[in-house]
Amino acid sequence: MSPHQNRRRVAVIGTGAIVSGSHLPALTAHADRAELVAAVDVDQGRLDAFRELAGGEVAGYTSVDALLDAVHPDLVLIGTPPSLHREQTVAALKAGAWVLCEKPLCLSLAEYDEIAAAEEASGGYAPVVFQHRYGSGAVHARELITGGALGAPLVAHCQTTWHRDAAYYAVPWRGTWAGEGGGPTMGHGIHQYDLLLHLLGPWTEIRAMAARLVHDTESEDVSTALVRFANGALATVVNSVLSPHEVSRIRVDCADATVELTHLYGHRNEDWVYTPAPHVPADRAAAWRTPDADVPSSHTAQLGALLDALDNGARPPGSGPDARATLEFAAALYKSAFTGRPVHAGEIGPGDPYYAAMHGDHPHWAPTEERA
Repeated sequence: MSPHQNRRRVAVIGTGAIVSGSHLPALTAHADRAELVAAVDVDQGRLDAFRELAGGEVAGYTSVDALLDAVHPDLVLIGTPPSLHREQTVAALKAGAWVLCEKPLCLSLAEYDEIAAAEEASGGYAPVVFQHRYGSGAVHARELITGGALGAPLVAHCQTTWHRDAAYYAVPWRGTWAGEGGGPTMGHGIHQYDLLLHLLGPWTEIRAMAARLVHDTESEDVSTALVRFANGALATVVNSVLSPHEVSRIRVDCADATVELTHLYGHRNEDWVYTPAPHVPADRAAAWRTPDADVPSSHTAQLGALLDALDNGARPPGSGPDARATLEFAAALYKSAFTGRPVHAGEIGPGDPYYAAMHGDHPHWAPTEERA
């Protein structure tokens, strides 16, 4: 492997399935630009297994502070449970590193603003993993929609209907507000509605419902929402872990075409379908075909964009106001579902109970001693 003049020194925090299965292959794909130098995990056995899997001279630590003090990485990848994200992200930023953190980046808007303050103080950036934005099919669809090639967006549907059983929720931190920040709205559907926001732009109003229908959890196991966008489009959003037929789907009906994405955990060009309206000439519709280059949505694609930003000293996509807007959408969905009233973009700020926690201290949803 020949060294690259801007080859970045990378550390990972957490060595579980998402890091070994997604972040490590991404680093391998970008080995000319990034070198994994260290890993940290509180489980020594898991850490040792990861270091063997990673090969090479990857230093191992069981303390984040010890790693940051000893290694001084350029970039830190975080794949720990969500309750640890804010603390670990802020620590890495203060140590002078940039961060790429698994979703959700943190558990509340209040925590997000702590991260934003740490970004400003350090000069670094902390994007969240929203890899579905980065496939070539998503890039192409966004260019067509935002550029007006398909006509005005009018109606949209966003569906994350997955299935998780009782064994999944036997992991102590799952299904809890303190551990995950929420249910499928925060931990599962967030990828799809982040992509929806990426395609359609700012939302202005949300009306939602949520329920615990099957699982004995603090948070919901299903949520639904009606959303109004600034461009006038109306959308439905469904987040479920109760659905035996698992699918992830986005559909956007524009004045001149319908664009549909159907997949599960990742997409390629072939998963995007364009249906022209009857009045659209065939030659115009032919121009909407997905590009020849087929880049799957993946950690690899997002890491490449992040390394580009790091090389250029520019704010990376998926960070700052862009990432905050997705977290604000989650907070607004919960607030609307739990209060029974519409919530408008920008209304949740300091002093609002839904700014500090996604459950908003609602008496029927906030954690109780019985559930602790």
